Amino acid sequence: RRKLRTDVAAAFPNLSAEQLTEFIPNKEELNVIKIYTHKGEAVTVYMNSRNPILFEAEKALYPTVYALWAYPDLLPAFSTWPPVLQKLAGGADLMLPGVIVPPSGFPQVERGMLCAVTLSGNRAPVAVSVATMSTAEMLAAGMKGKGFAVLHTYMDHLWEYGDKSYPPTLAPSVTEPAEKESADDEEEMEEKEPVSSFSTDPLQHVDIGDLSLKEQDSCAILMGKEEHNENKAAETAEDDNTEVQQEAEDSRTPQEQMDALLSQCFFHALKCKVKKSDLPLLTSTFLRSHMFPCCPAGQQLDIKKSSYKKFSKFLQCMQHQKILQVKELSKGVESIVEVDWKHPDIKAFTVPEGFSSASAAQDCKNEDKEQAYHAPEIIPLYGVSTKMVPLFQESGHKKGSILSSSEVRNIIVNYVKTNELVDEANKNFVKVNAILCDCLLDKSEQDEISNLKWDDLLSRCLERLQPLHQVTFFGQEPIVRKGKIEPIDITIAQRSSNKKVTIIKNLELYGLDPQSVANILQQKVQASATIAPVPGTKDRVQVQIQGNQIHHLAKMLLEEYQLPRKYIQGLEKAPKLGRKK
Repeated sequence: RRKLRTDVAAAFPNLSAEQLTEFIPNKEELNVIKIYTHKGEAVTVYMNSRNPILFEAEKALYPTVYALWAYPDLLPAFSTWPPVLQKLAGGADLMLPGVIVPPSGFPQVERGMLCAVTLSGNRAPVAVSVATMSTAEMLAAGMKGKGFAVLHTYMDHLWEYGDKSYPPTLAPSVTEPAEKESADDEEEMEEKEPVSSFSTDPLQHVDIGDLSLKEQDSCAILMGKEEHNENKAAETAEDDNTEVQQEAEDSRTPQEQMDALLSQCFFHALKCKVKKSDLPLLTSTFLRSHMFPCCPAGQQLDIKKSSYKKFSKFLQCMQHQKILQVKELSKGVESIVEVDWKHPDIKAFTVPEGFSSASAAQDCKNEDKEQAYHAPEIIPLYGVSTKMVPLFQESGHKKGSILSSSEVRNIIVNYVKTNELVDEANKNFVKVNAILCDCLLDKSEQDEISNLKWDDLLSRCLERLQPLHQVTFFGQEPIVRKGKIEPIDITIAQRSSNKKVTIIKNLELYGLDPQSVANILQQKVQASATIAPVPGTKDRVQVQIQGNQIHHLAKMLLEEYQLPRKYIQGLEKAPKLGRKK
């Protein structure tokens, strides 16, 4: 720890003694982990609390974005436009045409110096980079060419090792062109109806399509509020005011309109449809059974047409606004575990015209029944393991490449034909060469087997690849998970006094809310149903209902929910139907 503090002091002389002690504390836990880049280079990461603060590569120390948010002036900073962030996070370097020239001029840097990259209007760094030329060389080159080699960004894999927080909003230390524009247009703005919360914010002059993730999210919510207030005012306005309001709404882009509709349905669902007893609530259930019914007649809620693209990103923004809390209660399946119904945004929301708040609860129940459950689409996939790389590298695949069974089959067939391994005497067999021998045969078989049948060849190949599966829930992006998907597990257990209970596990993996399933079963069979934690696991729940109810379960899962039988385990334990004596 002492050596690290000395190294940090040498690498970042701008840090004062107090800041250095805060940065590398004496007593707080400091963890060191080793990770590997896509190129296979080893990187040492220093974790303070829950966030990575430093990473070391090739004996050089670099701060992470988490560290720079605490010490934004640690490195000389260069600003760029928000849309550029997505390119940087995807692995691109920062080109000079994308760098904003501030009125006060650039900071003086030399080639090879560490620099921070910020977004217009916010001093919080979003990337760590190395200057590929000095400030003088940048200006001499006419601000053309590559200016900065980017090492690490907000939203990359290193950032994901932390708490995945958003960049803080830090006021720019230098007046930016956007602020000058706002000063020049001050008289024009006074003539319009002012919005006090935006009056000094430089982001108001940036089009919503050009905002970063956080800025898009915030603006989407604020737009929703403005829109609602405008609609409310329009109800009592005269006809000409109504026409002006309609024109203003029509002038919005389709993406802006979808963002506003998404926010409206979200707050409507939280205020009128969801109760505390419903929590934890699967995010897929919340979207399907609570938000969709809140969509006004004649409109269709389509998240892919919004600026968020994914429902999980929208919920992440709402969580950042502290409206609700989302947790991954089981692997790859997120649930809403907490809602702040006292949040100002929820309290300020008014049910749109055409919806009755008094009958909202009853409407919700009726529409819940009408909303059909859509069974997820499940596709088995395969990952290329280390042992199988020699067989797949000819087709351009490397370790970790994800393939479908048909793609695996095509690759193997092409490999056999390219290397002329089809047995001429019997074309049902394939000759085993050195690579097939190493990849597909056990040591005991290598001296005995020289030919394999096509079916045997393909089955052996699939067995030796890493099993994966892709799950696509209705209205959501596909999710790829490791291993084979666990089936819905139905068991019969015996309790005291020879009483039997039916236990159902893994419902969440298929987008089914355990509490909803328990409630439906309880009504159907008129028996007590509860949910309880799965023994020996964290944050997993199971449904438990009195008696052997497998017949009712089978009808509900197979006929009503249209789940394939292969994903349900334990249906054979149903009681045999016979005449009672």
